[in-house]
Amino acid sequence: MARIAHLSDLHFGAHDDRLVEAVEARIAALAPDLVVISGDFTQRARTDQFKQACEFLARLGSKGHEVLGVPGNHDVPLYDVLRRFLSPLTRYRRYIDDSLCPFHEIPGAAVLGINTARSLTFKDGRINQQQVDFIRDSFARTRAGTARILVTHHPLFALPVGDGPELGKSIGRQQLALGAIADAGVDLLLAGHNHRASSHHAHELVTGAGEALVIQAGTATSTRLREEEPSFNLIEVGPGQVMVTVQSWNGDDFMPCDAGRFIRSGKNWTSTAGGHLAEAPEA
Repeated sequence: MARIAHLSDLHFGAHDDRLVEAVEARIAALAPDLVVISGDFTQRARTDQFKQACEFLARLGSKGHEVLGVPGNHDVPLYDVLRRFLSPLTRYRRYIDDSLCPFHEIPGAAVLGINTARSLTFKDGRINQQQVDFIRDSFARTRAGTARILVTHHPLFALPVGDGPELGKSIGRQQLALGAIADAGVDLLLAGHNHRASSHHAHELVTGAGEALVIQAGTATSTRLREEEPSFNLIEVGPGQVMVTVQSWNGDDFMPCDAGRFIRSGKNWTSTAGGHLAEAPEA
């Protein structure tokens, strides 16, 4: 099974060094095939914050971890108006990744990141026609039977958490995105932004959402909490099945907490009982 560590909302500049150190240790123990970071590397897109994020990525790389990341709205300058509108992601490109739509293939999975952060929207995300075409074209080149995973910072849907109200707004030009993921046969949608960990069936949230399972990560290293402890996800993907295990902060370490197992049933994903908590592989 492909193993993916899914982090989000690092917010360097509003982070806790203990959490950063513990995330690195836990990722080393889990030994994922890919580390996915779904945006908001920084708190205010300042150079020193990007440098801190860059150093974090360098440490992961030195341990042999491949990383795929996408920008978040906090990675666009807020108060530097000229930079916000003339070169909003220059620092991101310099310190994080020159590509705003990175693509990685690992055994059993193809993972594509799409930038949803925009200068004109201070918080909300959007997608455009060029990106929609890129989603279709990128996944059209993947082998049959390969899990197709799309990563964005902003969720494509306004997601409910438990019995509470929906969080945030759906992404701008949502129908374009829904058509693309359906045409491309996307299996998993990974996002962050709301600092809440959850997984949902897309077909239960929006009509015509296709056959994708929606997985949202909490904040991994930020002190900006929203009624949840810091966390990130371990996602294990095999033929027709997905295991999502939340790695939650217990005050000392990140440890496996809630786990959910999902099986492809026809065109949709079905949540099943009896999912085990994912353990770190033996050295």
